[in-house]
Amino acid sequence: MTERVTGTPGRRTLLGAAVLGTAALGLTGTAAQAAERGRGGSGSGHGSLRDLPVPTVIGHRGASGYRPEHTLGSYQLALDLGAHIVEQDLVPTKDGHLVCRHENDITGTTDVADHPEFAGRRTTKTIDGVSYTGWFTEDFTLAELKTLRATERIPGNRPDNTLYDGRWTVPTFEEVLRWADKEGRKRGKPVWLYVETKHPTYFRSLGLGLEEPLARLLRRYGRDRRTAPLILQSFEPGSIQRLARLVDTPRVVLLSGPTSRPWDFVEAGDPRTVADLIKPAGLQWIASYAQGIGPTLDLIIPKDASGRLTRPTTLVKDAHARGLRLHPYTLRNENGFLPADFRRGSDPNAYGDVFGAYAAYFATGIDGIFTDHPDTALLAAADFNGR
Repeated sequence: MTERVTGTPGRRTLLGAAVLGTAALGLTGTAAQAAERGRGGSGSGHGSLRDLPVPTVIGHRGASGYRPEHTLGSYQLALDLGAHIVEQDLVPTKDGHLVCRHENDITGTTDVADHPEFAGRRTTKTIDGVSYTGWFTEDFTLAELKTLRATERIPGNRPDNTLYDGRWTVPTFEEVLRWADKEGRKRGKPVWLYVETKHPTYFRSLGLGLEEPLARLLRRYGRDRRTAPLILQSFEPGSIQRLARLVDTPRVVLLSGPTSRPWDFVEAGDPRTVADLIKPAGLQWIASYAQGIGPTLDLIIPKDASGRLTRPTTLVKDAHARGLRLHPYTLRNENGFLPADFRRGSDPNAYGDVFGAYAAYFATGIDGIFTDHPDTALLAAADFNGR
């Protein structure tokens, strides 16, 4: 059994902590507006974006702080902990099935290296301009992939999660849709999903386009309408535009660092960067085919050279002015993932003052947040909304 990391505060201690004030960061200006939106949401889950509580808590790859990511165990725990939405990332198999993995490189998230029958599948590929060596979903049929077992992606940070290595297979998206329908019937309300197309331009070049099979599944399971309890997302605006022509399901454009360019822009010779897309004109363009953006947290509040938070940008105000929701990513409990302001002690894997970090980001007026620890986020959201 893997030894527990020492110096980590107990989970009960963390969940009982109080949120610190954020006036020093200059974040109080929009806090009242965000809290008011939170009180206005019904939270009933009737299949409308308006029904989602604010701040919306999105289980990032499930409850990946506690279970190996993108497994039915991680998804179930996120739902059981109370996450408002549970996220899936989609990549294809060789025979065209959509499966849930953060990347098509499954070297670090499955036990594929322990299967001698697949040793010859190890290869090097260039994906979105970056070279990777390992095993890739597009080189396996679904039947072959199902012989593998999921493992913890970052065991050095989350050794406790390795307890669950080998417990679950790689789920297909159709299995997740069936699971969500079953859980929805049990709970008496729809289970919301947040679904990302990964590397869509790359896969289309292989004849494994993601959008059409995804749209077929959404239609089959009644999640293709504007009121569907599901949000589509991608770092490639072209993928979201393509999906907008296929289904009416709500859509979000993901945004990484300001100097980065979406890969479909690179392939098409479009010179725009994320910095261009978060300007008023860029946001207006996104609003013509999407209902929201998913920016990295640094686009909401940049950090200085020491890793401490500075003052918020105008992105929240600018996006809201164009009718766009903001669901930034990703907040985690561990020191190593937190802004320097909120780290406690020297152990990077110990929990820091994550409640303080949540308070800072919620005060900017964001509509929701991706988190590896949904239970912590829910307590922070309740604190923020005064209930």
